[in-house]
Amino acid sequence: MLNMTDLTPQKLVILGSTGSIGRQTLDVVRMHPRRLQVVGLSAGHNFKLLAEQIAEFRPRFIFCQGAQAHLPLGDCEFLTMEEMVAQNDVDIVVAALSGASGLLPLLSAIKAGKIIALANKEALVMAGDIVMSLARKHNAQIRPVDSEHSAIWQCISGEKSEPSRIILTASGGPFREYSLADLQEVSVEQTLKHPSWAMGQRVTVDSATLMNKGLEVIEAHWLFGTPFDHIDVLIHPQSIIHSMVEFTDGSIKAQLGMPYMHLPIQYALSHPYRWDNHSTPRLDFAKISHLAFEQPDMMRFPCLKIAIEAGKEGGTCPTVMCAADEIAVKLFLSGDIKFHQIPLLVEKVLAQHRRIAQPSIEEIINADAEARISAHEIAKEEKLHC
Repeated sequence: MLNMTDLTPQKLVILGSTGSIGRQTLDVVRMHPRRLQVVGLSAGHNFKLLAEQIAEFRPRFIFCQGAQAHLPLGDCEFLTMEEMVAQNDVDIVVAALSGASGLLPLLSAIKAGKIIALANKEALVMAGDIVMSLARKHNAQIRPVDSEHSAIWQCISGEKSEPSRIILTASGGPFREYSLADLQEVSVEQTLKHPSWAMGQRVTVDSATLMNKGLEVIEAHWLFGTPFDHIDVLIHPQSIIHSMVEFTDGSIKAQLGMPYMHLPIQYALSHPYRWDNHSTPRLDFAKISHLAFEQPDMMRFPCLKIAIEAGKEGGTCPTVMCAADEIAVKLFLSGDIKFHQIPLLVEKVLAQHRRIAQPSIEEIINADAEARISAHEIAKEEKLHC
């Protein structure tokens, strides 16, 4: 059956095209060249890879921080990300930037009424109320790209009733069975070896501390309007069930698949249709010996508890928590603090913060900046070093 996506390619802007999600999005474009057309690419400082992407996809608009002179502009127009996402001939914005840098471009895309494939969970953690309110006001559609939230979205699609409970699954990371003593000695190399997923460095570390799952709880709260007390986290080491939804009659729906990000990325671009995907291995139930589940250990992985409590506290607390974690992860990756000190630093930054209950965007941005400064100062003053 022919549909409009077969006739008219969807025009994409990819924010963060050189990152993990951005590169995998371009893989999906390569699989569906008649259905998807790249019109805008943006990156941070990886201008070499961006130049290769420009040569291959020939976008109309590009952005790269501080590297304009190194790029083969040709017929491309150099725009800010906020300008790029608001262009009239842009259909879908893939928001794949990491951290707070994705907030303002996301707001611009929302105000322009675009379809947004959202992979930047930090924007919702920082300013979920503002983001979702603006999306309703401007009829902007937000489609989740995170595998867990894509799973929830797929489970509730077509349902007339709201879910009574959301169950976010987590692999548990590489240190699921480590003792508290073992966690004090883990290396950066060990931390970056995720057992299931291939991701960027920050999200891989956040997955190891379970901070990422805490951020996803906050994201689910805003995306689906579900109270925090109705969102559970369950460790599922096989990463086959990506999340589950329970309804008031006791029925539970789950979305299953191999742990490849191409699937949720493609669905965010193809919705409401499902396109062929021949590059991702199929799930073979005959080869799955068992599917295991367990409760997360908040004592060994306090970042999960810290994030959920910050989400419940609301206001500027999630912003501060998210910014402090980003700095803590950078300090860990550079060898300046140990793995077990990541939650300690985040807690200390939160303890110093004076919460603003209903912040404006300017106050959120200021809180983010202040938290980053505070994290560096605390790490230096308290000598949280290896």
